[in-house]
Amino acid sequence: MPTSPTSPPTGRWLDVARATGLLSDDGAVAQTIFAEMTVLANRTGAINLGQGFPDVDGPGAIKEAAKAAIDAGRNQYAPGDGVPELRRAVADHQRRRYGLDVDPDTEVLVTTGATEALTASILALAGPGDEVVTLEPFYDSHAAAIAMAGATHVPVPLTAEGLRLDAAALRAAVSPRTRMIVVNTPHNPTGTVLTRAELEQVAAVAREADAVVLTDEVYEHLVYDDAVHVPLATLPGMAGRTLTVSSSGKTFSLTGWKVGWVHGPAPLITAVRTVKQFLSYSSGAPFQPAIAGALADEETPRALAASLASRRDLLCDGLEAAGFDVVRPQGTYFVIADGAPLGFDDGHELCRRLPDLAGVVGVPVSAFCRAGSTAAESMRSRVRFTFVKRQDVLADAVGRLARLTS
Repeated sequence: MPTSPTSPPTGRWLDVARATGLLSDDGAVAQTIFAEMTVLANRTGAINLGQGFPDVDGPGAIKEAAKAAIDAGRNQYAPGDGVPELRRAVADHQRRRYGLDVDPDTEVLVTTGATEALTASILALAGPGDEVVTLEPFYDSHAAAIAMAGATHVPVPLTAEGLRLDAAALRAAVSPRTRMIVVNTPHNPTGTVLTRAELEQVAAVAREADAVVLTDEVYEHLVYDDAVHVPLATLPGMAGRTLTVSSSGKTFSLTGWKVGWVHGPAPLITAVRTVKQFLSYSSGAPFQPAIAGALADEETPRALAASLASRRDLLCDGLEAAGFDVVRPQGTYFVIADGAPLGFDDGHELCRRLPDLAGVVGVPVSAFCRAGSTAAESMRSRVRFTFVKRQDVLADAVGRLARLTS
């Protein structure tokens, strides 16, 4: 009796592999660019500025609250919707910061990180025959979730200059088949924070198309300079058609806890819950009450944003001194640098050579685009670096990048 299939398995995984650029023309499945660059960093001893996770833990008080919850016996399944105190904390946070009136009992759903919230939302509300519009570049899980749903992905490229919303391109991309528009602001990988005026253009298109808007706002607290994060649900007529996703991971530097949430009108949350309960059902029982207490803390996210703004400037200044063209980000963990002035018109090639040239690892921005798309071509020479690392690590990286000038 055979111990393994005699031919490759078929199924939706093939669509996901294609959508995320992991399936080659000969049918082989490649590792992600993040995995490839991490392996390269480990092999060469290069500083890994490719993956966006902090190299220090979050606040001790939040960790102590989780330990207390463990000791108090909160170690079995949490309610499928999330523990009541976290749902109330999310609702209070949205009311306090943005003036949104959210019912914690019917309009908030706790998820295993923002990725599950986004995936469950797309699976619940889009399917074969539907179109889902996203910005491009896009976070890879957005494309994967659309593929899993069997829907058609319609990306809208940000402008090559300035990395801003192209309102005309968005309007042209929407059709009678558009079921959902996915908006990520602050935006990964570019660091763009969409302005109220840009979001009003998105809202107008969504209302005209009668489309649901799914917003990925995980970096909502991490904005810099004079940028302001505006939740799309706060715009006139949008609360009733918007699902808002965020999480604790980026805000509190606790990415491994995977505590996220989605809120929106009760009928949409019911649909998302129906799918979500067959994904993880529930998770993070002792972490959820710890995050509930943390959401009342306004100072910790402010201090992190101020620290990150300083680290952003350190890395951006170093990249510019090394010869890159840099678009200084308004938010997130990331900065986009163009290697063309250094003679590299291919970001993939530059990223593979950087460990030897400068002892640093980045990720090509084209990995966040569809192969062959207009955005992939306009981003071809650009590389994403993260600055969510310790000051001394970034200073070391900047010193290594200086080798490029010679």
